[in-house]
Amino acid sequence: MTTPDTATTAAVAASHSTAPPGAPRRFGSLGPVGLVLAGGISVQFGGALAVLLMPRAGALGVVALRLAVAAVVLLLVCRPRVRGYSRADWGTVVVFGVTMAGMNGLFYQAVDRIPLGPAVTLEVLGPLALSVIASRRAVNLIWAGLALAGVFLLGGGGFGDLDPVGAAFALGAGAMWAAYIVFSARTGRRFPQADGLALAMAVGAVLFLPLGIAEAGAKLLDPVTIGLGAAVALLSSVLPYTLELLALRRLPASTFAVLMSLEPAIAATAGFLLLDQALTHTQALAIALVVAASMGAVRTQVGRGKAQVS
Repeated sequence: MTTPDTATTAAVAASHSTAPPGAPRRFGSLGPVGLVLAGGISVQFGGALAVLLMPRAGALGVVALRLAVAAVVLLLVCRPRVRGYSRADWGTVVVFGVTMAGMNGLFYQAVDRIPLGPAVTLEVLGPLALSVIASRRAVNLIWAGLALAGVFLLGGGGFGDLDPVGAAFALGAGAMWAAYIVFSARTGRRFPQADGLALAMAVGAVLFLPLGIAEAGAKLLDPVTIGLGAAVALLSSVLPYTLELLALRRLPASTFAVLMSLEPAIAATAGFLLLDQALTHTQALAIALVVAASMGAVRTQVGRGKAQVS
């Protein structure tokens, strides 16, 4: 995958922001790497909060609340237009919505059965596989391999003791995550601002709401459940997806996917702070490996951009 030059990247970022007026400049000052990291922190702490919410609404109920609240917020803020798009544009946004619904549904089924850290560790294998497939530079294979080693180390060197159904759900979520990366980038190119994201979120919410109602029923109407679900939606959907959509306009999918290897480390931190899941020395070493891999990927990308400018 080729990388746009600095001038083109700046022009695209300026003319296709994914946030309300006044916000793009603040978000843009973080840089694409900062956007990805901020999104990762938000989504993993939102995931930890979702684990606490599951006893009240169930896994499917939490996903339904998350997608529905996020869709309402994004539609109100973005007020996307629905005319003037081609069939291909609508096909892209529908597939994007399906991937978001599938990714969320499979992941929450996983964390309902296995701990948060191992679930994210297995899930991140999807973006790592995408990194290897999409990359056209041999050095990126090294960073992906290093990150993959850290991911497995974070899982304790193996996943034999995990519930096999939960592990399968996590792997499925990883495959959907890889598809999410691809279609998030495509949606960002076809729709202005965050219009495509808002429409895709609405698609995902419509698909998942019947499943959530079937599992949770009237529990979804409890004020406390709604409030916690709204917090999960903002932390896990609205903020991170908007930041990632903006970042994908300025980073190639291969580099973005390797940065996603930081997710297990962030999830472990969130689990420690919110779920009393302590880190072992092995997990700390694993975090160091994935951080090193991500830093290497970023340095490679920055170096390539400087070479193109000069």
